[in-house]
Amino acid sequence: QVQLVESGGGLVQAGGSLRLSCAASRSILSIDTMGWYRQAPGKQREYVAQISRSGITNYADSVKGRFAISRDYGKNTVYLQMNSLRPEDTAVYYCNVPSPVPSWGKGTLVTVSS
Repeated sequence: QVQLVESGGGLVQAGGSLRLSCAASRSILSIDTMGWYRQAPGKQREYVAQISRSGITNYADSVKGRFAISRDYGKNTVYLQMNSLRPEDTAVYYCNVPSPVPSWGKGTLVTVSS
């Protein structure tokens, strides 16, 4: 199992940008898929984006064109660049590795003010 630590959350005005980081406890070279999820207050956790080992990305419709996921093998880190943020993006953002053993970070809070 890999340990994941998210960072980079904070308070930002609508239209602003943030970059989230997810640092893994070991090399991510062997990890196929890494992703981001979010959970808004009173709502279920939802999928945001994922990236494969080959660099193929996928996004939820709600963030497509505004968010970009990337991975840095040298730093064992996955990033989520978030632009044109909206109040509805307010949530705790979690990093995820689904297999072989599902791993989650503790999350980082993003608050977007209107």
